[in-house]
This record gives sequence, structure tokens and C-alpha cells, in this order.
Amino acid sequence: MKPIALLAAALLALGVASVSAATTPGEIVAQRSNQVIDTLVQRRDEFRQDQGQLFAFIRSELREVFDREYSARLVLARHGRDADPEQISAFAEALADNLMRRYGTALLDFDPDVKVKVTGETPLRDGALMRVASEIQRRGASAVPVDYMFRRVGEDWLMFDVIVEGVSYVQTYRSQFDELLRRQSLEQVTARLREGSLDVDA
Repeated sequence: MKPIALLAAALLALGVASVSAATTPGEIVAQRSNQVIDTLVQRRDEFRQDQGQLFAFIRSELREVFDREYSARLVLARHGRDADPEQISAFAEALADNLMRRYGTALLDFDPDVKVKVTGETPLRDGALMRVASEIQRRGASAVPVDYMFRRVGEDWLMFDVIVEGVSYVQTYRSQFDELLRRQSLEQVTARLREGSLDVDA
């Protein structure tokens, strides 16, 4: 199973609203991910009939917990060093929408028996970051390892990377955009993402 095909698995954790630092990232994933699965199953017919509702649901979850600007800066790496916050935000929004258009409907194909099991937490950088290890458990198939990278922002934990079967979202897209941004400006790449004339793969 290709990592990007498990975009849905990544989004399972995105039902988590930003929460107090008193709750660990592992507890966040464990408590909320299966609730998101239930929502997707319960509203499957509604979402199939109206993809606008599906995308609105995904956007609302992304805005709550995913640190899009920070993640975008990691993806852009040196190409984002001189970019202003508005440029970073525009790129982050365009990339998220591009991925959602391409893979968002994969959320509707989830087996309702899929379960998410948190298997551990590893604090990094003196506790400023946390890597949450989990497994996507599927009936009749081997479990898929999915790790989530969180960082502490004030009193909240926000997610900025997803690592599926050892492949990092940030590193995968950093490689692809590095090549593109050697030839085009950040504004040009953002515009192409927004209009759908540029697709990125994992």
C-alpha cells in the first residue's frame, strides 16, 4: 500500500482538536482517531453524495490540529527561508487542497473494522517534540505502522509530519518540491497547485 494512499490514515488523527499540554500526543491519537473513523462511516452516504461536505469536514479537522505553516516550511526547506508568512500560508493551503482533491475520497473506502492502536511515545528535543508510534490494524491484513510527529506550541500539541511505513510526508514532498522550485518561483508553484495543473506524488 503506497504511503499517500494512507492519507486517510494520517487524517484519522486530525479529528483531534488542539488540546492542553496535560494530554500527551499519544493519548490524543488513541482517544480521537477511532471517533473519526466512526464519523466517516456514519456519514459515508452523505459524503459520497456531496464531496463538498467531505472536504469541509477534512478542512475543519486539519485547521484544528495540523501545523500547516510549520510543516510547509519543513517541506520548502531552503526555498522557504526568504518567504514571508503569507507566501508560506498560501503554499500550505494550496498543497493541502491539492492532496485533498486527489485523495480525499479515499477516506470513504475505509473498512469500519479498521482500528488504530498507539504503541508508544518518544520525546525528542527535551520534550519539545513527540513521536507517536501507532498501527492501523486491518481485518485480514498486516498492520500498517503510522507515526505522528507533534510539537509543543504554547500549551498545545500540534502535528506537523506523518510517517507511514517509514516514509515521511515532509521528506517525500521536500524532495519533489526542491526539484520544482529550482526552476520556478514559490508563487508559480503555489498557483499551479491551486489551479490543479500540478500534482505531487508519494
